[in-house]
Amino acid sequence: MGNGTIMEQEVFKKLNEIAAEMKADVVEFTQKLVQTPSISGEEGELADLLIAEMEKLGYDEAFKDDQGNVFGLVKGTEDGPTIMYNSHMDHVSPGDANNWEGYDPYGGEIDICEVDNQDKTAKDLTECIHGRAASDVKAGEAAQIYAGAALLKLREMGYNFKGTFMFQGVVQEEPAEMVGMKHVIDKTLPAKGLTYDAMVSSEATSLKLYCGHRGRVEMLVTVYGRTSHGSAPWLGINSIYKSLPLIQKIKDELYPSLPKDVDLGQSSISLNIIECSPGALSIVPDKTMLSLDRRFIPTENVEEVVKQIQDIIDELAAQDPEFKADVKIKTALEVSYTGIEYEAEKLMPAWKTPRDHGFTKAAAEALEALGQPVKYGYWDFGTDGSKTAGIDRKPTIGYSPMQEQYAHTPYDKVRTDFIAKAVAGNAAIFLKATEAGSDAFKALVWE
Repeated sequence: MGNGTIMEQEVFKKLNEIAAEMKADVVEFTQKLVQTPSISGEEGELADLLIAEMEKLGYDEAFKDDQGNVFGLVKGTEDGPTIMYNSHMDHVSPGDANNWEGYDPYGGEIDICEVDNQDKTAKDLTECIHGRAASDVKAGEAAQIYAGAALLKLREMGYNFKGTFMFQGVVQEEPAEMVGMKHVIDKTLPAKGLTYDAMVSSEATSLKLYCGHRGRVEMLVTVYGRTSHGSAPWLGINSIYKSLPLIQKIKDELYPSLPKDVDLGQSSISLNIIECSPGALSIVPDKTMLSLDRRFIPTENVEEVVKQIQDIIDELAAQDPEFKADVKIKTALEVSYTGIEYEAEKLMPAWKTPRDHGFTKAAAEALEALGQPVKYGYWDFGTDGSKTAGIDRKPTIGYSPMQEQYAHTPYDKVRTDFIAKAVAGNAAIFLKATEAGSDAFKALVWE
């Protein structure tokens, strides 16, 4: 570090000290974030809070784009890679407050409570913050912002480092269409003359390095029939009955044939919603709509996934002249709190950054240098890594103080000891990766 090329152990010792000194402040900031409701499409107040905190901490730049996404830049003393630290500002509804066991979902209350250890093998009695989004992702968001502040502290102390630390908080991640992330990367960064070389997600990892997840696509299959009076069904074509062979083939033939990834697990398909039209008791339905939730691994692509359903449709149509159906990817129209409309497919590509990739190795070396255990994992749910890794093929990992099992539940909480460790860990990952050379930023390949 001192000469811009060697990571000296004193820097990592200093990072641990800085993070310990910042603990009270980052915990208080996390409380403020939890106490600030930010349902999808209503993130404006939280965005202002994030920018005000980054300005207070001395970030080189802090700004919002037209969609309302938030950015904060900390620049090194030398040119180098830009690593994006990604969080989202929105959260799901807290649901019924009666299920929160006496905690206010927006209270941000701190107490000593029983909570899982890092590996969920035992319970620890330790200090926690309670409230909606404490574990998805406001504690991770706070830890990332304070990691940038830790880098600023090092810079003030005369330590040189390369590159740019880019905090980035997006709108409307919870609807799961990468609405904010796509706008950030495809529109805002080019307009600002900015690029990025890798991404660290703040989604829950329990201080482990998470390296990917399965993809997800929502498909709508419409099976067509012809209406008739319910008293004379032989005059119509019942679209529900026509859909049954297709459902059976998906369940008995397609699902068992789907591939498996050694890390991410089994590809899957689930029929989750069945609707029919006109939907009246005395009318034979002429449309049956089947909503399919398909999870897939990186070696599959969405065109192949859709084609599997189309092939079943074509096979049934060849056998039955009255069978008519089509399949398409669902879309959703989202409107940001600033009024920007965005229509997006209900699609999140799969991705995986190998453990032996240069970026992952640099992150592991960083945690080891801090004295943190190096462990790996993969998410069950989706993240904005579907854009950075799944589409852009940029190296992407997750590292966060939050624990996945508490997300979206009325037991939403985060350990304060993990928050302080994540401040140091995020900063250390930045320092190690920006010194690691081009191997840390090689494009991802998995075909």
